[in-house]
Amino acid sequence: MRKKIFRSLILINLLQFSLMAQAYKDGEYLRFKIHYFFLNGGYASLHLYEESRNGKKVYHAVGTGKSSSFSSIVMKIKDRYETWFDEQNRPLHFIRHIKEGNYEKNVEYIFHHDQNKLQVIDHLRTKVYEFRVPPGIQDMLSAYYALRNIDTSQLKAGDIIRQNLFFDYEIYPFKMKVLGREVIDTKFGKIKALKLRPYVQSGRVFKENESLTVWVSDDRNKIPLRIQAKILVGSIKADLIAYKNLKYPLAKVD
Repeated sequence: MRKKIFRSLILINLLQFSLMAQAYKDGEYLRFKIHYFFLNGGYASLHLYEESRNGKKVYHAVGTGKSSSFSSIVMKIKDRYETWFDEQNRPLHFIRHIKEGNYEKNVEYIFHHDQNKLQVIDHLRTKVYEFRVPPGIQDMLSAYYALRNIDTSQLKAGDIIRQNLFFDYEIYPFKMKVLGREVIDTKFGKIKALKLRPYVQSGRVFKENESLTVWVSDDRNKIPLRIQAKILVGSIKADLIAYKNLKYPLAKVD
C-alpha cells in the first residue's frame, strides 16, 4: 500500500485556473516522510531546476520515492518521475520509471500541444502509442506545478476543482473538493493550510473514494504540508520534513 503514497503527493495538486506569476524558483526542494501505522514507510522528494530546452526557458522537475530500510524487507520501492514544462505550465516531456517489488514500469510521454496529441513510449514493451488529448492536459508531475500558479484566495468550502490528467494510457478526469481552511501543527510550527479532498478510486488501494485528505500551504507557495489516507489495511500519513529555496515565506502563525 505504501507504494501509492508518492503518487498521492503528486495528485493532490491537480488544479488549473487563471495563471499568475510562477510560485516557485530554480533550486526548490521538498522532502516528505511517509508513515504506515507507526512505522517509517519511506521518503519522497521533489526537486525543481530551471533549464533551457530548444532555446527556450523550461522547468525540469524530478520526483523520487524510496522505501525505508525496514519497509524494504516487505517491498522495496524505488520510483523516479521527471517532467519538463514551459512557462505556460504546458508539459513537454514526462518520464515515469518505477520499481515496486516485482513490478516495474518505464514510460515516456511526448506532448504535441499544437496537435492535441500525445505519444507514449513504453520502454519495457518496446512500443509507441499515440493518443488524442484535450487542451490543457497535464501529466502527474506538471499538474502539481500548474496548481501552484493559480489564485486560490477566492476558493471556499464546497468548491469543486476539475482537471484532465493523462495517467496509465488514459485521460483521467480528476476532481477535488475544497473542505476549508485550517491552521495545522508542523515540524516548522503552525502554518495556515488549505484543506482538500481529492476523489480517488476506491477498491484497489483506498477504502472509499473520499479516503484521502490533504493540506497545502495557504499562501503563494501552495506546497503540500500533509496527507492522510485510509487504505484497505490501516492508514498512511505523509508530512513535509524539509524544504529549501521557496520563492515566498510559508504562512506561519506566530
